[in-house]
Amino acid sequence: MAESQQIQEASAGDIHYLKADFVDCEDDHVETVQEISVNEVPDNEDLPPTHVTDRIFFMDLANKQLQTISPEVLSLEHLEELHAEKNLIISIPRDINRLRHMKVLYLDQNHIQDICEELGDLKCLQSLDLSSNPLCCSSLPVISKLQSLRQLRLYKTNLQELPVQICECLHHVELLGLSDNNLKCLPKETVNLTKLKEIYLQKNRLESFPKELCYIANLEIIDLEQNLISLIPEEVGFLTNLVKLFLAFNNLSSIPPTLQYCQKLAVLDLSHNLLHKLPAGLKNLTEMRELRLSANSLEKFPRQICCWQSLSHVYLRNTGLRKVPESFTRLTSVRILDLSENCFDKIPKGICTMKSLEELALDENHIQEIPAEVKELTNLKCLGLSENQFSIFPKEIFLLESLERLHLGQNKGIKFTSLPEDISKLKNLKELHVENNSLEYLPAAISSLSHLKTLDCRNNLLKQLPDSLCQIKGLKKLFLQNNQLSQLPEDLDSLQQLELVLLDENPMTDPPTEVCCQGTAAIWEYLQEKKRRKAMNLKVKRLWHRLKGIGPFLTLYNVAKPKNTTNKGKGSKAKK
Repeated sequence: MAESQQIQEASAGDIHYLKADFVDCEDDHVETVQEISVNEVPDNEDLPPTHVTDRIFFMDLANKQLQTISPEVLSLEHLEELHAEKNLIISIPRDINRLRHMKVLYLDQNHIQDICEELGDLKCLQSLDLSSNPLCCSSLPVISKLQSLRQLRLYKTNLQELPVQICECLHHVELLGLSDNNLKCLPKETVNLTKLKEIYLQKNRLESFPKELCYIANLEIIDLEQNLISLIPEEVGFLTNLVKLFLAFNNLSSIPPTLQYCQKLAVLDLSHNLLHKLPAGLKNLTEMRELRLSANSLEKFPRQICCWQSLSHVYLRNTGLRKVPESFTRLTSVRILDLSENCFDKIPKGICTMKSLEELALDENHIQEIPAEVKELTNLKCLGLSENQFSIFPKEIFLLESLERLHLGQNKGIKFTSLPEDISKLKNLKELHVENNSLEYLPAAISSLSHLKTLDCRNNLLKQLPDSLCQIKGLKKLFLQNNQLSQLPEDLDSLQQLELVLLDENPMTDPPTEVCCQGTAAIWEYLQEKKRRKAMNLKVKRLWHRLKGIGPFLTLYNVAKPKNTTNKGKGSKAKK
């Protein structure tokens, strides 16, 4: 099919009006239009060319294998939003300037190298995405002509440096996406981006926090994850409107105390750095809602966070902690608490008073028992206790009636040999993970878990599954790899919502291994065929018994029946 016809068909199938989520130019007026609905055109070369009206405001040409933007599209004078991402476009046509009302242009994930000068004529353009293109740096300055631009995304474009012209001229930019490039620094002219609210610089080669950002007062989100940053300047305290700061996976060994002046800071991610402590002054960040400090070698629990009454998410995984201060339990708003991979030998009783907790992760510690006070966690939905040191199954878990997800895999800890029948008390359980244990059977009471969707029993010693498992009608995923199973319950195919059954590394004979390797559909077909054969055999057997039962009567009837000794001729004559 000719490329122009492909574009026409794509246009007819995908054109409709969509109210875009962007800020209008100050001198623009708001225009009300009716939705344009066009039926999808089938892929038929014999059809006449599709007529495309010029009163179109939104067009989606994403992922159509297009090599260019066609003249038909460029003739749509009123077009305001064009999605042409995920194509094979190698250049932006010079006639792009005909789309003088264009406000949103997405060309990411193409093969564009050069940006034509005519792109700079789109004076109304407010959002431009050129990410994942092999852009030539020398052509980037043309973007500086787009002075109405609010959002500019240049992710993964092999940028070595940000053109100075962009920083000098784009005074209205509010979002700047530069992640996944090779930037080592930002130009000093970055301070001219006075309206910038969000900047994304993940996966670059920055060795220090760009000081230029500290002088952009409107900044609300700074993302500098996965760089080489070892220093944050004292000037970071100037960012009084900062709400979210992401600095995970860097080389930070300290945090400047001036960060306490960022009074609006609500999300702080310092995971995977070299921190030993936090500045005492951070206790003044009273708006904090989410703190991530995982994978730092903390000397002790950072008591500063105990002053953050709004805190709801706390991630302290793999930080070397042994205990939690009593003052921490005053944070009654905490909903998610991750203390995994630490050195706790018991669950701090104080945590059991944090009644807002919904998720508690204590995996990979040295915990041997659970306090009875755990029943106070009436809102707890997810509990992680994998790889601890329980000598017997901790029955206190059954006091948590609100629990929806339970993790008790024991790859490193003491392994469980059985699950108590009391597992049936967890009526709301949706996921049960008991992998890497020594379970030889599952209790019949597991059928009481009517809401169960995922059952993970990998790497155990199961020899058979209880028939009652087939009563859990909502079950969707069943992980049974590396057990000692040879057969499945014959009614397992009655679980109509079951999407995935994994049986690798089991001595399966019914269904045989070669069937199990083909996936869930093949297993289902085997089980259903087996039931059909069984039903047919049962019918034959019943019929045989019925025939066998009337056999003697037929014999007696044959014996008692008088024999006709007359010849055929006599018989016919008598009948006459």
